[in-house]
Amino acid sequence: MGSVVVSYKIFPADITVDFDELKKKIEGCLPKFASVYGFGVEPIAFGLNALIIQIKIPEDKSGVLDEVEKRLKGIDEISQVQPGMVRRISR
Repeated sequence: MGSVVVSYKIFPADITVDFDELKKKIEGCLPKFASVYGFGVEPIAFGLNALIIQIKIPEDKSGVLDEVEKRLKGIDEISQVQPGMVRRISR
């Protein structure tokens, strides 16, 4: 069975948010069936950056995206979670 990779753009609550610490919190809050597939940083404006995160989830579970987004939005350092591209992978 394949997996799905979902990209999210994570907007920090403040310009001073440490992305390394935020990455650790994100990895720690994910459900057992989800894992981090990759991270990136996208400049927004005036020194503000967004964290781009790719999360790998099984394609055969229902309600997975809602659960992942709910957990991400529960992190205090995150002001907004914007879903992006969804793609299927075979590994």
